[in-house]
Amino acid sequence: ALAAMDTDHDGHIDLCEWETCIEIALQNKLAARAAKRELDAKNAAKEIAAFTSDFLNAARKCFNLIDKDMSGTLEIDEIVQAVKTDQEVISFLQNCGEENLQFLLHPPRLQ
Repeated sequence: ALAAMDTDHDGHIDLCEWETCIEIALQNKLAARAAKRELDAKNAAKEIAAFTSDFLNAARKCFNLIDKDMSGTLEIDEIVQAVKTDQEVISFLQNCGEENLQFLLHPPRLQ
């Protein structure tokens, strides 16, 4: 390692040789950090995409569970019945994080 630093082979590491090695080390560290940030960003994007897909699938399933007559629309009676009796619908609405959907959990408000 010292021989590689001593680029003029005079048996000593002078300031210029030292700074050249430090610059190379810095560039290597910065490149490694950039690569890690890029990998982290890719992993975050994958996680967001997976979460989005799962959430939207659960929301569609919830809609279909409520839409008992399969009309493609939700009637108040269907919503009221579902939020009183269907645990899967109740669980989704409780955990979805959307206030407008969570409002549906209180049937008296819907009348």
